[in-house]
Amino acid sequence: MNETLTAILSDIGLSEDEITVAQRLDKAGRSDDLQKYLRLCRCDLMDDLHRSQKKVDNLDYLIRTIKGGHTA
Repeated sequence: MNETLTAILSDIGLSEDEITVAQRLDKAGRSDDLQKYLRLCRCDLMDDLHRSQKKVDNLDYLIRTIKGGHTA
């Protein structure tokens, strides 16, 4: 795996272990497995995004509730 791709994986928050798995798949020429693995990593990131969005939605609800003079 070239350094640019490794840097991208690091920048998006993959762990060292995840990057190592991706590197091993790439070095072994297993591009189909690498794509599947990266899709799994993407799903994990999307799950994190959805959890964060739920937290933001709950904070927005609290802010609106408090602004309206009510407590939760």
